[in-house]
Amino acid sequence: MTIQKATNITWHEGTIDKAARERLLDQKGVVLWFTGLSGSGKSTLAGAVEERLFERGHLCMLLDGDNIRHGLNKNLGFSPEDREENIRRIGEVAKLFSDAGLVAMTAFISPYRKDRDDARSLLEKGEFVEIFVKVSLDIAEERDPKGLYKKARAGEIKEFTGISAPYEEPLQAELTIDTGELNLEDCTNVVIQYLEKKGIVRTAE
Repeated sequence: MTIQKATNITWHEGTIDKAARERLLDQKGVVLWFTGLSGSGKSTLAGAVEERLFERGHLCMLLDGDNIRHGLNKNLGFSPEDREENIRRIGEVAKLFSDAGLVAMTAFISPYRKDRDDARSLLEKGEFVEIFVKVSLDIAEERDPKGLYKKARAGEIKEFTGISAPYEEPLQAELTIDTGELNLEDCTNVVIQYLEKKGIVRTAE
């Protein structure tokens, strides 16, 4: 549990609220949380969704796992404790983007169900969309775009999700997309259609 260390602090409400920002942007501020094994296609799918939404005039921001570890979370490793803190920070940052009225997308393995649930708890109902990017371990290893599975099998990477560390699949994700069955365009369409159906973004004309 994260302990509040700072004292003598007061929360200040701004004069412009989230609803006003959403009206300005003509969209809902939400978090699309892409989760799945390394090599499942999380970043690729999130990037395709971001590109599609941007082309349609929507403001969005993609937070990618590796990129965040180059900056905000550069002091964290891959122990269970560091993974928890990694996701805690990302959940808070994603909420800030959502509060600004943006469609925030996160592409993180985020292997622990509790950590994802904690991130969900930061937002109101309907503002957190968990997208399980599903793929079999065999296909993920076959893809292995970064050569990480090979290193993990050789013992060069410790605590690697799916090999020497667990991945807890979502129990009630808003969307489950099998990238071993669908191509990128079809996967992207599934996400966009969900956002349209829920009134998060405008329906394409």
